[in-house]
Amino acid sequence: MYEILLFAHSWVRWITLILFIVVLFNSVMGMGGGKEYLKKDKILASSLMGTLHLQLLVGLLLYFVFSPITTTAMENMKMAMKVGAVRYWAVEHISIMIVAVVVAQIGSIRVKKTSVDKKKFKLQAIFFGIALILILSRIPWSESARLFRF
Repeated sequence: MYEILLFAHSWVRWITLILFIVVLFNSVMGMGGGKEYLKKDKILASSLMGTLHLQLLVGLLLYFVFSPITTTAMENMKMAMKVGAVRYWAVEHISIMIVAVVVAQIGSIRVKKTSVDKKKFKLQAIFFGIALILILSRIPWSESARLFRF
């Protein structure tokens, strides 16, 4: 089960990142061009939030149930904090990713409560942009084997 979830978590990441780029591009174009916030804009943002929540769910399952790294780290967190690679997976990765999802969710809620189209695009650009920066900062780019799992 661990390998299946790890595979899913790895590949859903790319869908999420692509949706982030599309939504952010769309938001910037909407802010500058005076566009209406249409149903397609709402669908794109909702799709992004859906994949982001799926990523979080799979990540939490890995973290609390299936990952040998984090389950071992939780047995002795003091020792885990002394080992950089273990600390990264046990604390840093999950903490920043949860913060990123919360930031994106707050942005999504604020967009839904706003009636001015230009402000919707602006809020989306700000909150989703911050969330994307946080996510990009915690993806293990140096571990190329983790980037494309087969």
